[in-house]
Amino acid sequence: MTILQSRQSMITKTSVLWINFVITILLTLAFLLIAGHWDFIFIDAVASPANVRALLEQMSVTQKTIHAWSTATLDVVYPFAYGSLFAGVALRFFSKYGVYLALPALLAIPVDLIEGVIQVLALTETADVLELKAYITPLKFGLFIIGFIVALAGWAKWLFLRLKT
Repeated sequence: MTILQSRQSMITKTSVLWINFVITILLTLAFLLIAGHWDFIFIDAVASPANVRALLEQMSVTQKTIHAWSTATLDVVYPFAYGSLFAGVALRFFSKYGVYLALPALLAIPVDLIEGVIQVLALTETADVLELKAYITPLKFGLFIIGFIVALAGWAKWLFLRLKT
């Protein structure tokens, strides 16, 4: 068994899929609670550099600090959780083309991490490379959405086959 087959086998296990699902849900809720409690919008959802700069201008030092810490901690784990979940579902339920269908979810991981670095640099006023968000953020969302749709299709296939028997 090669290393790739071993990793592929690991992320397709039922227990690992459930763990990634629970972590993804919990982190999603954590982001919502943090943004609600400290009353700010996560700049992850904003691709326009000008709009991001405008949001940063409106944020207090505390909001920027909380956002930076959330991005540097939770948003490092988040892409690994959802990326592994979506890729694991693709690999498990689409045996013939699963490797190809898992690619968008797997590519979303480094893209999301790069976006996080760009944001932390801006939030901490270390560097302004926000122009890159005009490309990185839509790419991240595109890869995420494709991975999510593939995962939904995989779960639908599983449910259909389960109900059929």
